[in-house]
Amino acid sequence: MNLPLLLAQSAPLPGLAKPTIVGTAIAYLVVCAAIAIWATRRTHTASDFFVAGKGIGLWALSIAAMAATLSGFAFIGGPGLIYTLGIGALFIVLPASITGSLSAWTLGTKMRLLAEVRGAMTIPDAIGARYRSPMAQGLSAIAILVATVGYLATNLLALGLIVDAIFATGLGRGIVIGTIVVMAYSAAGGILAGIYTDLFQGAVMAVASTLVFVAAMQSGGGLAEISRTILTHQPELFSPWGVLTPLAALSFFFVFGLGTLGQPHVLHKFYMLRDPRRLRWYPLIMTGALVLALLLYFGVGVAMKAAVLRGDLAALTLADEATPTFLLRSTSPWLAGLVFSGVAAAIMSTVNSFMSVGAAAVTHDIPRALGRQPANPLLLGRIATVVLAVLAAGLAMGSGLLVALLGVFGWGLFASTLVPALAIGMNWEGATRKGAIASMATGLVLTLVFETLAWSKAYTFPVGVTVSGLSLVIALLVFLGVSWWTRSNAMTDLDADIQVIMRY
Repeated sequence: MNLPLLLAQSAPLPGLAKPTIVGTAIAYLVVCAAIAIWATRRTHTASDFFVAGKGIGLWALSIAAMAATLSGFAFIGGPGLIYTLGIGALFIVLPASITGSLSAWTLGTKMRLLAEVRGAMTIPDAIGARYRSPMAQGLSAIAILVATVGYLATNLLALGLIVDAIFATGLGRGIVIGTIVVMAYSAAGGILAGIYTDLFQGAVMAVASTLVFVAAMQSGGGLAEISRTILTHQPELFSPWGVLTPLAALSFFFVFGLGTLGQPHVLHKFYMLRDPRRLRWYPLIMTGALVLALLLYFGVGVAMKAAVLRGDLAALTLADEATPTFLLRSTSPWLAGLVFSGVAAAIMSTVNSFMSVGAAAVTHDIPRALGRQPANPLLLGRIATVVLAVLAAGLAMGSGLLVALLGVFGWGLFASTLVPALAIGMNWEGATRKGAIASMATGLVLTLVFETLAWSKAYTFPVGVTVSGLSLVIALLVFLGVSWWTRSNAMTDLDADIQVIMRY
């Protein structure tokens, strides 16, 4: 275990304070348990486990997609990035204004039709059907599996911070406890448990985030006073790009904007929609919920930075401590308890989504790519969920990385491997099987190699160049170039029913 994690354990977050916080957290866990029991009783087949029987309404789908998008990455990692990077960190969430529309318009209806016509349950199912290629399906499943473990670790690390803040367990034990809780209801109730947990926590988080934003502004004397404090002591944080270079900030915007079209835990939910005719309202509902929930992202980050600069608070040992420290120090017990519960819910709902996606890759997509069909996919899905949770928890305890930075790795890998083949491929008849396979292989290798080199400090990238942005651009160029080179095969890679679906 490396130094940052040891520091987190030797310098714990503000101690367990008030019974109200603990009571609220326990009440939330009871609600989650009730949802899991209900969902388990309704989960009888692999379709129920992975796509909720294609019976989810629009409001539940939209709020669940919002919750899965934000998770611990936004509520723990986000304020930490604002605290560290200043305004530049907003370029990660600014694309939220367009991502709902992008995904709904380019993929929403097509994904739902694939579920109906081909019985598709996973993102690799869609890629395999589009290119008539088990190899493309298997390669996309491998990419999803690798990124899923990293993204699961992001959220389990964030969940461990929350459990530690509430129950003073220590970070390591907090990760273990959080993993056991979410693993239990995910393995039992599958995606159905996650969807309705998402719906519950999304509503709680939208309200709680708004209240926390108000408390954050009041703690620093209002936004104007907070701004004056930061501009006086560390003005570069409020420059247009924060402490980032313009290229780095725009790279974040590019990756998190276009990259949303490759996030399987969000796109996978389109398979579940009961009535695809109502999809036109999805961007409005999801974007509105995102705006409310992201108030905490900005408000807590700037309020904590101003408090440190004024000398009211010692500098944080880890930037990821910003949200828990603010809640325990500057809000009422009932609000702290509500937000802790809401943040924990957001994290657990995203973990559930990723566990479902990862389990499907192991038990459905990779076997299909190898020409095999598991005898009991529901049982294997539950076993795979447990295994993935254990692997991710081990990575979370040993990584020592900021929550948000580990999340950027997962997001970037999803984007570079899936955006070209899926988002562009489902809208362009000129895309070819070889182009899709080449782009996925390129994105997977480049992201893993470059991230490893950057993490080990074996290679330093030019200022402003991010691994995720570079890998996505190169993967896109490879996809377009190889598809053009093999364009004579484009129409032979398309089945007639897929051509019809692509026109919607």
